[in-house]
Amino acid sequence: MKKLINQVDDVVNEMLDGMTAAYPQYVKRLEGLEVLVRAGGSDGKVALISGGGSGHEPAHGGFVGKGMLDAAVAGAVFTSPTPDQVYEAIKAANGGKGVLLVIKNYTGDVMNFEMAADMARDEGIEVEQVVIGDDVAVENSTWTTGRRGIAGTIFIHKLAGACAEAGGGLDDVKRIAEKVIENVRSMGMAVDACTVPAAGKPSFDLTEDEIEIGIGIHGEPGTHREKISTVDEISDKLLGKILDEGIYNSGDEIAVMVNGMGGTPLMELLVANNHISKVLADKGLKVYKTIVGNYMTSLDMEGYSITLLKLDDELKKYLDAPADTPAFVQQ
Repeated sequence: MKKLINQVDDVVNEMLDGMTAAYPQYVKRLEGLEVLVRAGGSDGKVALISGGGSGHEPAHGGFVGKGMLDAAVAGAVFTSPTPDQVYEAIKAANGGKGVLLVIKNYTGDVMNFEMAADMARDEGIEVEQVVIGDDVAVENSTWTTGRRGIAGTIFIHKLAGACAEAGGGLDDVKRIAEKVIENVRSMGMAVDACTVPAAGKPSFDLTEDEIEIGIGIHGEPGTHREKISTVDEISDKLLGKILDEGIYNSGDEIAVMVNGMGGTPLMELLVANNHISKVLADKGLKVYKTIVGNYMTSLDMEGYSITLLKLDDELKKYLDAPADTPAFVQQ
């Protein structure tokens, strides 16, 4: 295994300290905890909190800042943060208007975030939560009951975060998050697996001419393995499964995310988007906004995911709202 690290056990701690050293204008770390909060605090607004295992950078700490998250909780690599860590994040981020937890649908995350919410409610903090399962690849897995939460989570951070920034109440912010969940779908693939530092070897093996279709974001294998083909053909398969959901119809306006899994060059993501944009146009779907890059990664996995979000005027307003975070800036 080749990794640019020091000691395996120190990776998350040093990563968080490195982020606060790089972006002190955006984030600060709660002492002794794997929690990043806004450097300027969150008084007077609904607080949005997300998180999960590390290894998905820039998610989730990279989205702490104006217009998006108020706190991010980092567990060990691909491991849910503990209820105590989430609880401390809730207390630190609470600005008196309530807290919304954004939870990806993985069993450990759901259980631990819910326990933390109950602990905070016992102290009189108003806490609501949403669970996202945007991955169309699988219905159930070793890690989930129901669909997995993957890159579509970023759209919740952005749109629900914009609602909170604009002064929306807790019910309003939760409603926007739920509206995104209803209208967002994703699917991904891998050319090569990732290597978890503690494991020291790839999470699954592919031969030179194989790819994995339907991967998650924790190094888990997908729905099936097949021979590598052109990126246009691969994108057709991913898009086909997403469009089979039946929620995207000719004339709809959509937002598109082509998300790198961590080890894929931007050149290749843009080549994928070139074809994706043409297919969507042929289907009569109007692309309102596209974002391409690494947003919800899986360490050094080589591959990408496609996410579509159906928009209405309300969602477009929040999608267009300003944001200023280490990993996402929009004027």
